Amino acid sequence: MAGESKGRTAAVRIWRNARLATFAEGAAGQGVVEKGAIAARDGIIVYAGAEADIPAAFEQHAEIVDCEGRWITPGLIDCHTHLVHAGNRANEFEMRLAGATYEEVARAGGGIVSSVRALRAAGEDELVAQTLPRLDALIAEGATTVEVKSGYGLDLENEKKSLRAARRLSAERPVTIRTTFLGAHALPPEAKGDKDAFIDLVAATILPAIAADGLADAVDGFCEGIAFSVEQMARVFDAAKALGLPVKLHADQLSNLHGAELAARYGALSADHLEYTDEAGAAAMAGSGSVATILPGAYYFIRETKKPPIELFRRHGVKMAVATDNNPGTSPLTSLLLTMNMAATLFGMTVDECLAGVTREAARALGLLGQTGTLEAGKSADLAIWSIERPAELVYRMGFNPLHARIWRGQ
Repeated sequence: MAGESKGRTAAVRIWRNARLATFAEGAAGQGVVEKGAIAARDGIIVYAGAEADIPAAFEQHAEIVDCEGRWITPGLIDCHTHLVHAGNRANEFEMRLAGATYEEVARAGGGIVSSVRALRAAGEDELVAQTLPRLDALIAEGATTVEVKSGYGLDLENEKKSLRAARRLSAERPVTIRTTFLGAHALPPEAKGDKDAFIDLVAATILPAIAADGLADAVDGFCEGIAFSVEQMARVFDAAKALGLPVKLHADQLSNLHGAELAARYGALSADHLEYTDEAGAAAMAGSGSVATILPGAYYFIRETKKPPIELFRRHGVKMAVATDNNPGTSPLTSLLLTMNMAATLFGMTVDECLAGVTREAARALGLLGQTGTLEAGKSADLAIWSIERPAELVYRMGFNPLHARIWRGQ
């Protein structure tokens, strides 16, 4: 990008002449610094604030990058994706356009199980190759951290394959990848309808093996009538807690099974979807500190009519993240910018809520707020530099990408 370099091997890099939206905890609104600068050393922010106050010691022999008045936000974070999958489900899209419901598609042999067949048939290298274009689309819009769930393998061999492929993405691209084991996603054909036996297999066999191999950073599940009950998910969460793994939950998407309350009871990092969450669920999440991850792509794509209770979450002080839910069946979305626009236009989220939702609160939803998600000293130097007049443009525009530069760990 434009700017002058002083000392190619400098230990400190400074981005100056910038407007910062720091999203620091406790700051008003976006935490704006109008005439700001950021300094980083060894991939870590050592200063973020007014350019006039930057320590003189940092400026000696530093590499200086002139941002020419551009805005800097934290690098974007997609905290809920099913990015590793094989093939697509465009045929089901056509079925839904003809009037089939989510449940009817699933019962006709489509839905998650069709993606299970495709993933099982693909090799690990093929999965990586198919996933990289989706990851590249997120990176091109400033994403520096992406969560990736398994859940299309549904047996030990293929869940491991999926998570290994996800881990490999960070070797292929400059991005932080967090992996989530979603073994309790759907019932595989070989389970022959026995949900309890399958949950026993997930909790007692598959999850411990995944944990032993260090393949998962968290454990998730789908708590819904077409998936698994509160009681069944509790068994998976008990196993996760015994293994020291944090939990997350697909909750209250199609009905209110009180999944949000279950997630809160286990101190979940987040509960996601939440269209049917009631006040008791919102209050429970506020008490536990679990983040509400809002997924407008799925709501839009399956033409849902029940909106998540944004005002309830506000009233109870529940933190809200925003994510793409990229998946082949119900949200083939690879744009956090468009996702923010959907969250604002469909659900009435504010610009500040949307932007915090793909930075600070998305980091919180992954248990990474101590490392990234805000522009503060001590955090990873994960930055997005934008050619915009004001941050609202990032939520307002559709199909337009004003990213000027993306910085991951200072580079």
